[in-house]
Amino acid sequence: MIIDVSGILKEIGGRIDIDCCIDFGKAEFLGSVYDFTSPVKIKGVIRNNGESLTFTAECASTFNTQCARCGRDIEVALSFAVDEDLMQDDSGAESEDAVIFSGGSVEIDEIVLNSFFMNENGKHLCSEGCKGLCPKCGCNLNEKQCGCETESIDPRWASLVDIMNKEN
Repeated sequence: MIIDVSGILKEIGGRIDIDCCIDFGKAEFLGSVYDFTSPVKIKGVIRNNGESLTFTAECASTFNTQCARCGRDIEVALSFAVDEDLMQDDSGAESEDAVIFSGGSVEIDEIVLNSFFMNENGKHLCSEGCKGLCPKCGCNLNEKQCGCETESIDPRWASLVDIMNKEN
């Protein structure tokens, strides 16, 4: 979504209110695919603070992912904030932290998506009590108990355990 900021570039204290939605569909980040099930709702403002423009907003959306323990497909709601400095590429000022834009308009899609990725923790559970998968047979322990031996023995003591089992 392109926001025309030309009207506030020379007006210190000028502002543009933003209340919109952006539909990202599917987005990929660090090998993970995020399938947005609803558009990202954005409510914020772009302000001219005299040195640069600032874009602050509250955003919310839902996306599909998998439970980090059992692999079940789940839908997750996430709210996150955007707080970015915006500088014109021909302004002469330098800042490593600012998002550079050219002309009199700012494309906010990438800014919002990057803020989503920075706020997304990557590990979601289907429930707090999720038991996950059996490490031996892969059975979903939320659905049934598999009967696999759960006690693990330090391999350095395995011979001693064998001797004790033979005596019993």
